[in-house]
Amino acid sequence: MSKILIIIPAFNEEATIGSVIPSVKKEMPDADIVVVNDGSHDKTSQIAKTLGAVVIDLPYNLGIGAAMQAGYRFAKSMGYDIAVQVDADGQHPANQIKNLIKPIEDNKADVIIGSRFLGKGEYKPSLARLVGMTVFAKVVSFIIKNKVTDTTSGFRAVNKKVVNFFSSIYPDDYPEVEALVLLYKAGFSIMDTAVIMDERHGGKSSITPIRGLYYMVKVLLAVFVDTLKRIEREA
Repeated sequence: MSKILIIIPAFNEEATIGSVIPSVKKEMPDADIVVVNDGSHDKTSQIAKTLGAVVIDLPYNLGIGAAMQAGYRFAKSMGYDIAVQVDADGQHPANQIKNLIKPIEDNKADVIIGSRFLGKGEYKPSLARLVGMTVFAKVVSFIIKNKVTDTTSGFRAVNKKVVNFFSSIYPDDYPEVEALVLLYKAGFSIMDTAVIMDERHGGKSSITPIRGLYYMVKVLLAVFVDTLKRIEREA
């Protein structure tokens, strides 16, 4: 049986973390949970600890990239076979986690992305968000020579080789898109699979229309730079 770790990056998610952890425990009773508390100012850390999760408290808000890398470093140090990223805001239903893990266990790919656009395709983003998602998907699919439909999805699972890779190399800021290019450059295989996602259960997205445009330009530039890098991975 695979040793599985659920990584939950969290910043000021006291409104939702109390329901996310129990739902993951219910659906994945044999998996371990680590909450990476990214410098929250609320009770996120205390609630997670009370619910029995391992908590890594970062000294201040370092961003999703640093939070996830902390989780991957923990996964590597503890010898986990599979790591699954699950958001703390309730968008990623725990009953969908198995859809991500099975292709990893079946050795279909090194990385499985939970896609909102496969299957019934019921996810309906705003026009601005849809444009950005479409651009990212087309650019990344072209670069990695493999069609991926939801490059901004943070709902994903990786195997032990990728855990080791991400423990030493992981993008900052909004890393989901850039990470796929780095994985391709390092020779890892990537595929997406259909999942159902919910609307966030608490808080609000930090991406406004203006920040969304800035984000899109910044990520595309980072992706272009990544295509020029020489990436090495552990044997």
